Amino acid sequence: MKIKFIQSAVLASALVFSGAASAGTLEDVQSRGTLICGVSGGLPGFSAPDDAGKMQGVDADVCYAVAAAVLGDSSKVQFVPLTAKERFTALASGEVDVLSRNTTHTLTRDATLGINFTYYNFIDGQGFMVKKSLGVKSAKDLDGARICVQAGTTTELNMADYFRQHGMKFTPKGYDTSPQTREGFEGGACDALTSDKSQLAAIRSELKDPSSAVILPETISKEPLGPVVRQGDDVWFNTVKWVLYAMINAEELGVSSSNIGSKSSSDDPNVKRLLGNEGEMCKGISANLSNDCFMQAVKQVGNFGESYERHVGENTPIGLKREGSVNALWSKGGVIYAPPLR
Repeated sequence: MKIKFIQSAVLASALVFSGAASAGTLEDVQSRGTLICGVSGGLPGFSAPDDAGKMQGVDADVCYAVAAAVLGDSSKVQFVPLTAKERFTALASGEVDVLSRNTTHTLTRDATLGINFTYYNFIDGQGFMVKKSLGVKSAKDLDGARICVQAGTTTELNMADYFRQHGMKFTPKGYDTSPQTREGFEGGACDALTSDKSQLAAIRSELKDPSSAVILPETISKEPLGPVVRQGDDVWFNTVKWVLYAMINAEELGVSSSNIGSKSSSDDPNVKRLLGNEGEMCKGISANLSNDCFMQAVKQVGNFGESYERHVGENTPIGLKREGSVNALWSKGGVIYAPPLR
């Protein structure tokens, strides 16, 4: 099924940031019959349309999972492609129900924009990518460089901090979208491109010759990325947050989209609660949710690990090895950790 795209008509007034969310986003979504999800729409591995027009990526999967949990059908999503500059206004104004757009959790965003970060579906760090032909081996060799960067992001601020800290100069070349940044880099407008390292891997995979570029070893920031909702609606905040937690718990419990049917007879109380066969976990969030809401999310979309490997894992063009990384489960040496379904 081809997912319908709707274009952003973002309100310009900063006053939207002071408004609290209405206390009924869950009801609004169910009444509408569609989840409206803000995404990048142009970043492979996170959110980008495939050849059939369906949005794919770990950010898109969060929205598919929420739709499955809330509406019983993962396909009931409208995706709104948003630039970094547009995204927070679109969320605060009510243009989208949830923002799932490789967005970094920071104090300023949390405290001043009228938004709440739920949890993280990818933990990253900022780096630099250069053409191999430049012969650069370290970010500390970039003194005086022209650097392509996506405008309106923490990336700009981190880069400025890094160069100031190391007494170096640079010339920023700002772009509104990830594809524009890639085109600038590939076209020679800059000597280096800076972004989260996962995005650098995604951008490199789209170059005409991916082997022509190398990601430098330095990681200059912390970038915890995850879905965001408006402040003032605890039921919706808990719904989105716990759908993501459920995907993580499902992986830890060995429950996947392929074996979930056989797990229905499990004697493990944790699995029973995940599948809605014991307790009322979903109903505990809202009486408007079916008690199999988490089961639907995992059955239709997959657990956290399935989503990761499908879109950004080492067997994809992005090629990010999960083993030994911070994005592994806490029980496997990473930091991905979800509270128990209890």
